[in-house]
Amino acid sequence: MTELHPEVAAVTERVVTRSRETRRAYLDLIAREREAGVRRGKLACGNLAHGFAAAGEDKAAIRDERTAMNIGIVTAYNDMLSAHQPYGRYPEQIKLFARERGATAQVAGGTPAMCDGVTQGQSGMELSLFSRDAIALSTAVALSHGMFDGAALLGICDKIVPGLLIGALRFGHLPTILIPAGPMPSGLANKEKQRIRQLYAEGKIGRAELLESESASYHSAGTCTFYGTANSNQMMMDMMGLHMPGASFINPGTKLRQAVTRAAIHRLAEIGAAGNDYRPLGLCVDEKAIVNAAVGLLATGGSTNHAIHLPAIARAAGIVIDWADIDRLSSAVPLIARVYPNGAGDVNHFHAAGGMSFVMAALLDAGLLHGDILTVAGQSLRDHARDPKLDGEELVFEDAVSESLDDAMLRRPATPFQPDGGMRLVKGNLGRATFKTSAVEEQRRTIEAPARVFSDQDEVLKAFKAGELERDVVVVVRFQGPKANGMPELHKLTPPLGVLQDRGHKVALVTDGRMSGASGKVPAAIHLSPEALGGGPIGRIRDGDIVRLSAADGLLEVLVDEAEFAARPEAEAPPPSQGTGRELFAFMRHGADTAERGASAMLAAAGL
Repeated sequence: MTELHPEVAAVTERVVTRSRETRRAYLDLIAREREAGVRRGKLACGNLAHGFAAAGEDKAAIRDERTAMNIGIVTAYNDMLSAHQPYGRYPEQIKLFARERGATAQVAGGTPAMCDGVTQGQSGMELSLFSRDAIALSTAVALSHGMFDGAALLGICDKIVPGLLIGALRFGHLPTILIPAGPMPSGLANKEKQRIRQLYAEGKIGRAELLESESASYHSAGTCTFYGTANSNQMMMDMMGLHMPGASFINPGTKLRQAVTRAAIHRLAEIGAAGNDYRPLGLCVDEKAIVNAAVGLLATGGSTNHAIHLPAIARAAGIVIDWADIDRLSSAVPLIARVYPNGAGDVNHFHAAGGMSFVMAALLDAGLLHGDILTVAGQSLRDHARDPKLDGEELVFEDAVSESLDDAMLRRPATPFQPDGGMRLVKGNLGRATFKTSAVEEQRRTIEAPARVFSDQDEVLKAFKAGELERDVVVVVRFQGPKANGMPELHKLTPPLGVLQDRGHKVALVTDGRMSGASGKVPAAIHLSPEALGGGPIGRIRDGDIVRLSAADGLLEVLVDEAEFAARPEAEAPPPSQGTGRELFAFMRHGADTAERGASAMLAAAGL
């Protein structure tokens, strides 16, 4: 057995120590819920009759708790979101698969499922981060009936998997498996899509050409193929052992995809409390599993959005992880994958090169992952470093390939693309922020330039089009934090800032907002905490102030005399936005935690 890397061990111990009281309280909760909580066998006859009234041929089994496991399906299906459109037929299939193992299944409830691709740069993006809490609440509502002995969670994309998992963790006594639906086949190459976007930003092509490019990229059912937040979600669920082995990146509508879904339901029927292999979600998601998720994020160059989501997921299980932990892990975990936007190939190419099974096996071999975690399948995480295959009609699992099948996309930790994980904590007199370095050229990782300050991303675009940013510049976009406007992704800043960088200027972004899960080549200090609303120092920056951002030194500071800077008045916040339902989310903005704690009003109000 490979010895655990000392830095991974040290960070894990730090997380365990910091979480001791909150984790104990969580484990006590799920133990009480298992023994004394609401469940089918305790329901009054009227309650129970309501619960199976529409269950058809499954009525007899559901009414007798002793004879069958009843699986609650929580689905984020809608047919506007390409990644979730395949889920439309899953419930009926799952019911058939459950019956094959003497179990039953019911759709416990649905959750909202925003498409960040549709809302990017639009007013609806201000609801996006808070939709995670709405999804968690919807999941809790779905599982609150006490009718279920296990849960199958159907969700893939950005806020949806974190929301499903946060909600399900409050029912952590239930065995739970997440079931993905897979990425769409590859369309237009992502590098070509990026080139077309920059041409449009420069005014060299029109809307028709841009729409044709985007349609060729996002072209069918399935997850978008770039390695953003959605596909990073899938990676993390693999690293935590919450998927069936190799489930993440099988295309929708294939026999193999259906076979793996079937296997997930069969497995869920085996790990209930009534059997001999009880595996409740709350024990599967422990401190080691959370650290594994962070390691996977760093090793594969995953989405910076998980610097917010992972602490929130952890809190729901009584675990506390912060950006200093992620920064320390980043120093020890090498980057072993280059998937767009960090490389040329997409997740389908990544999967063909060896994919998650290779990544997991390689990291386990290097002592960078905890293998000794409780997973939904197998005896350790090593059993998840396998790929599903069809041998005729039979599903079999094969060990990961021993060597990468594409050295330009996947490598072993001994010969990485870069020695660190590419996600740094930068801090200084402006606060604490995240800097994703893995897609940024090394010579651009330190920028010192005059600030140009904005309070809205559309203002940045206007200044770009007017030629006002044709120089070395640190673009500061404030009042974009969770309390101010829900912390939308500032994705549409990437093309114009990329254009400025390509023209030879030194360019960086500093913001208390988020960037896309596909944030790329422009150096950016994001998620800056404390945010401008409520007194964060970013609210005192003025045009022309020299700002220094350095991933190498872990620094983010404004080079202004300390006394002068402290004496400056705070900038006036823009008025709260109206329309697109944003006013309904005011209570979430008012109660939101900092980004480092997960930016959640729900968790803060619950005292978690």
